[in-house]
Amino acid sequence: MLSFLGRRVLIAIPTILLISVFVFALQKFLPGDPVLALAGEDRNPEMLAFLREKYRLNDPLYVQYFHWIGNALRGDLGISLRTQQPVLELIGQKLPVTVQLAVMALIFAVVIGIPAGVISAYKKGTWVDWLANIISLSGLSVPNFWLGIMLILLVSVKLGWLPASGYQPLTEDPLQSLRTMLMPAFVLGSGLAATLMRHTRSAMLGVLQSDYVRTARAKGLNERTVVLKHALRNALVPIVTVVTLLFGELLAGAVLTEQIFTIPGFGKLVVDAVFNRDYAVVQGIVLCTAIAFIAMNILADALYRILNPRMRNQ
Repeated sequence: MLSFLGRRVLIAIPTILLISVFVFALQKFLPGDPVLALAGEDRNPEMLAFLREKYRLNDPLYVQYFHWIGNALRGDLGISLRTQQPVLELIGQKLPVTVQLAVMALIFAVVIGIPAGVISAYKKGTWVDWLANIISLSGLSVPNFWLGIMLILLVSVKLGWLPASGYQPLTEDPLQSLRTMLMPAFVLGSGLAATLMRHTRSAMLGVLQSDYVRTARAKGLNERTVVLKHALRNALVPIVTVVTLLFGELLAGAVLTEQIFTIPGFGKLVVDAVFNRDYAVVQGIVLCTAIAFIAMNILADALYRILNPRMRNQ
């Protein structure tokens, strides 16, 4: 396992470097001048020249890139043009918020999506299957922003059960933190649950028709053992891929959901950085998101080997 993980990390290194080149290059082709946005109304030529020199914007692009990636390898992602805070410090402040939201949303998705997919596949062709498919299609079709607004009106405004917006750090007040995160996590998790349900159903349908499942039934094993122990375990391999990629997607920041519920996570940080043309923050966030996606893929491959012993010698 360690040698496998080592190989995957070695493959990931040039991938991350290639991503960094694209991130840096595409960011520079965006319209607008960060120095003009930073200077505001006071656009004195001397001040503009000073800012360009301070942030090395007069250097050739390749010099700027090597300077940026060299600092990034040492853990320095630059300084925010707007707040003058280190980008790594800003990410460190927002990352726990987004991780909490992502974990809670993923819990909703797994708890709802996988059981629904298993039941739908087992009851194929029945009203249960049709109902599960209708609900999953509804979850995929309903926009997150609309569902979020409707939940705020019903649960917060009309019933007063949960706060409509805001965020409380988990370390300060765990109960209040969970209360503020329940609705946004459910909004995100409902759409992911629909995706997970469809993938689980598809995987289970293929496994339930396999020879070893028929053999298990012929041995007289009860149906619950056949479905949960034999079928579901083998169907989990493609499901693990979906779950890890969904988690990586959530870490990228659910922009609309965080905006609706006023959650100070990655989504709000990205939106503010793009509008302010804060290149260092955007580059740092995108690079960290890419690394998170690659890490999730490596984790998925490691879980494959745990779930399927036949892959351990590959």
